[in-house]
Amino acid sequence: MHEDSRPPRIDAELGKRLYGALTANGDALYQSLADPDMQVLRTALKNQHLNEDHLLVLLKRRDLGEDLLKTIYQLDIARHSHRLQVALVKNPGTPGPVALALLPYLHLFELVDLCMLAGVTPDQKYAAERAILQRLPTTELGNKMTLARRATATVVAALLREGEPRLVEICLGSPRLREVAILQFINGAYATAETISMVARHPKWKMRPNLRLAILKNRRTPAIWFTLFLPRMLTPDVRNLLVSRRLSPAQKQLVQDELRKRGAGS
Repeated sequence: MHEDSRPPRIDAELGKRLYGALTANGDALYQSLADPDMQVLRTALKNQHLNEDHLLVLLKRRDLGEDLLKTIYQLDIARHSHRLQVALVKNPGTPGPVALALLPYLHLFELVDLCMLAGVTPDQKYAAERAILQRLPTTELGNKMTLARRATATVVAALLREGEPRLVEICLGSPRLREVAILQFINGAYATAETISMVARHPKWKMRPNLRLAILKNRRTPAIWFTLFLPRMLTPDVRNLLVSRRLSPAQKQLVQDELRKRGAGS
């Protein structure tokens, strides 16, 4: 027989490990699941003694290939175990289609934890955020308030836009909230005199020039904020504010009064 036509020879030590992976039980199977050879791991998945705890330990590994993770996903035990579904989604090597298929089975705050997980891929984080946003319309206020404290900038911005005063208060205190999200809220349809005032008096945000200007351009802004903010604005900025079409007649009058005080009437 030609040398090239001979079947490949399996190293004796590897053969022993493969046999152990297929037949081991209990602690011995855990040892097989720690093997660096993916061939040994694939064999272990066929072991009749394999259970949920074994797979949970295996899924903590960050060196698993997509094919192996897809095989785990297709196991009957994984399809019926919530803990395994969560572990699969959290593994950075899990293929995108598999992770997307599993996200609907995760609880709301498991999705939040996934977003904050060290090593989570951008695609995983984006998909988890989208899943959270899709659930917001049916999420109870109490859970939304908890989300406002714990969730990512994207989710906090979405909660802020809802305009519920109790949510607005919490969102404004979130370290993840960005100024651009507040600008979008102030310029949106759900900002009210009450919630605009929350922004205007908030110690973190009240001194931001862009936010002050947005507040003064909103016709729902109470007069008190014109009284407090206008004196600190540069005269050119006050003149520009006067030509804004968003102001109510009463607000425009306050701006004109400020210009007259400066001897810089329109």
